[in-house]
Amino acid sequence: MKNLINKTLVSNAGLEAVILRVPIGLILAAHGGQKLFAWFGGYGLDGTGQWMASVGLNPGFLMALLAGSAEFFGGAALIMGLLTRPAAMVNAVTMLIALFWVHWGHGFFLDTHGIEYALALLSANVALIFIGGGKYSLDALIRTNVLEAKDE
Repeated sequence: MKNLINKTLVSNAGLEAVILRVPIGLILAAHGGQKLFAWFGGYGLDGTGQWMASVGLNPGFLMALLAGSAEFFGGAALIMGLLTRPAAMVNAVTMLIALFWVHWGHGFFLDTHGIEYALALLSANVALIFIGGGKYSLDALIRTNVLEAKDE
């Protein structure tokens, strides 16, 4: 178990992880805030749930809750570098569903609601799965101060 936790938290990345984590986390958290809390002009759980049901993601309210939570809490976790790999994995799955279920039939470009944006967010999250939170993250702090302290 300790080995799994260590592999989840360890990362040799430096500033590049922060440069990727923070803006992607902000984007995802903002989109999640729209879905969950009707922030930034969003429709909240009820409106988003109705829309999700209309595109076949049923039950709509539950799907809105899951997608909104993945984006909001996963985005916040990416900003802080807290459990970066699991947060990125949850968001990658969310973007994969958005890409194929919602955007696929609309072409490539953003102006037609195509796959462009979801693909960019999916790619960034997959990159974070591989590189981890980096040395400027809560993952690194936890690994150094908690896990390595127990070894002594």
